[in-house]
Amino acid sequence: MDLRQKELTEWAAKALNQTTLSLEMVSGDASFRRYFRAEVEGETWIAMDAPPEKEDSSSFVAIARYWLSQGIQVPTIHHYDLELGFLLLNDFGDDILLASLFSEAPKAAPKSASGDYYYGLAMRSLIEIQAINPDSNYTLPLYDAELLQREMALFPDWLLEKKLGLTLSTNERTMLMQSFNILTESALAQPQVPVHRDYHARNLMVLKDDSLGVIDFQDAVFGPVTYDLVSLLRDCYIVWPDEKVELWCQQYYGLLQAEERVNYDWTQFKMWFDLMGLQRHLKAAGIFARLSLRDGKHGYLDDIPRTVDYLARVSRSHSSLKSFHSFLVTKVQPLITKKLMADTDLNEDVDA
Repeated sequence: MDLRQKELTEWAAKALNQTTLSLEMVSGDASFRRYFRAEVEGETWIAMDAPPEKEDSSSFVAIARYWLSQGIQVPTIHHYDLELGFLLLNDFGDDILLASLFSEAPKAAPKSASGDYYYGLAMRSLIEIQAINPDSNYTLPLYDAELLQREMALFPDWLLEKKLGLTLSTNERTMLMQSFNILTESALAQPQVPVHRDYHARNLMVLKDDSLGVIDFQDAVFGPVTYDLVSLLRDCYIVWPDEKVELWCQQYYGLLQAEERVNYDWTQFKMWFDLMGLQRHLKAAGIFARLSLRDGKHGYLDDIPRTVDYLARVSRSHSSLKSFHSFLVTKVQPLITKKLMADTDLNEDVDA
């Protein structure tokens, strides 16, 4: 038991009026947060360790409290200490949505029937999140041009240059900048709504009553209407057939129409959806490389080929991104196959 876990155990015991307490590690995530489970008289709790020098939990507390009051199924915060970086939450269990979408074989294809049911729930929950009125006590940061561009810059900085060792020419840098500008303009042209920012099958929990709980919302912003939808339907951790994604996307557009929230046609919405996905997957691919290089979390390397494949497949259909698509398929994807996959095999050998 490390020092912070010892301190968290003592803090949680006091919060739960216990003289002693045992914490069982549940999980860590892509950040520096860790989660532990405590059990007291048959009831379980989740103790969160979020080192304050690395994680600011004030947004988590503010968003959780407000969204819960607005009917969003997020964890209830029972105790917290922002200076220590400790929080005590109700327990949503261990059943992440991703696991419920697969058969018993770990690498099997996702199950369509489960997807239809749970994605229907997830889209209705997202409709509710996007309808939330601003909180007078906490203002969501804007998903502005600066943030959109900073996220996309992770792709050349961390994946192309640092991880793949690619030296970009002046023309390539110009092409990337022009492509990023197209994606930024599309994002800012969309209706702006509350955005979870990481709304996918690893951050949705299947609860005991078969409803969905929402977690990992602390980075929420006010931004493009399609962002969370593309996070869900073009998940970095699971690939659905294009026809299925198209159908679900149309269903979501229908839900927005039913709520009288649209003044744009389906073609425009789908264009926004596609381009928003490119922005998100540029960010995600860069983050996966950074997690490996900076934080030693090499498991995320397995998700880079899938994420870059999204970039190549979607950009192929948009004429304004013809040069970007060509760059991906002729330079980036071959390098991923040659260098990144070799690094992944080496890591597996070391771990073995």
